[in-house]
Amino acid sequence: MPDTPTTTPARRTRILLADDHALVRRGVRLILDGEPDLQVVAEAGDGAEAIEMARSERPDLAVLDIAMPRLTGLQAARELSRTMPELRILMLTMYDNEQYFFEALKAGASGFVLKSVADRDLVEACRAAMRDEPFLYPGAVTALIRNYLDRVREGGDVPARAITEREEEILKLVAEGHSSKEIAGMLVISVKTVERHRANLLQKLGLRDRLELTRYAIRAGLIEP
Repeated sequence: MPDTPTTTPARRTRILLADDHALVRRGVRLILDGEPDLQVVAEAGDGAEAIEMARSERPDLAVLDIAMPRLTGLQAARELSRTMPELRILMLTMYDNEQYFFEALKAGASGFVLKSVADRDLVEACRAAMRDEPFLYPGAVTALIRNYLDRVREGGDVPARAITEREEEILKLVAEGHSSKEIAGMLVISVKTVERHRANLLQKLGLRDRLELTRYAIRAGLIEP
């Protein structure tokens, strides 16, 4: 009788859950562990413990309550973003507060979930974070748009482009597979200048190598996948 091929189940996303209320942690854990692709592997009761657990357990994703003792979720997120840049972070909060929302983005979080609708939004937010996509609840999107329009109305600075036009040109050519020497010839600049722009791109965008630059260029619509 021939062997039937077996399929290896996909690896589950390993999650660190931090909230100072055990009851909330239990409820959130039930939501996450009930999904075939998600698994809570560590829990923490405050921000400082969350940092310790993240370092010891090396999860893929941290779900942090904003308001916690010792260190807040925002403080923990800043430290984890600095020391473990590969870790994805979601913020969990009871309050639909615009200031918290903008602080969370600055702290390195890729999503913001309200506890009141966690049963509806949290699973989707976790999956979006693992795809490197932001997750914003409708009120947060409204806050972003309102903030942008207020700044324009008041004559304030609109957020600058992440990269310059020249850097965008070089990013596109790097992503298309051209060498620094070829790019220098095409743009009539020195190889040294190309390398400097490339280094600036990696630093500004928080990327590590040509492959990540290429992925960024695809997401930004500069090249076709």
